[in-house]
Amino acid sequence: MSDRTSMLAQPLQRPSAGRAAAYLGLFALGAVVGLAGALVQGGWFPGGLLLALLGEAGLLLGGARAAESRAGAVAPAGGWMIAVIFLTASRPEGDFVFAAGSGSYLFLLGGMAVAVICATLGRGRQPGGDAVRLGN
Repeated sequence: MSDRTSMLAQPLQRPSAGRAAAYLGLFALGAVVGLAGALVQGGWFPGGLLLALLGEAGLLLGGARAAESRAGAVAPAGGWMIAVIFLTASRPEGDFVFAAGSGSYLFLLGGMAVAVICATLGRGRQPGGDAVRLGN
């Protein structure tokens, strides 16, 4: 006899140690992509902006596919977001990474939009098996 309850009605379980390590690695990789994108978008506008956003989208979609869950896209998006937020603050010496130009704002807002889109496109939790039609 099969369990016919919805996946949403079943209790959440902690991820395994390997999956948690993968999410932590994706988080760190997201921070690296955010740092690289911040440097590239300002140095080579508009091509650098497109390259930075495409790199972020590739990481997020690749993470979602590798982890087979939306959390695979959310983890690097969180790393990207935190790295970019830290880079927006100016230092006491007056140094900063982002200038007050349209390219910087497009990178910040476009990166957030890419993160939301890619996290939405990632595969959600679906039950497996032949009797289930959700996977089709």
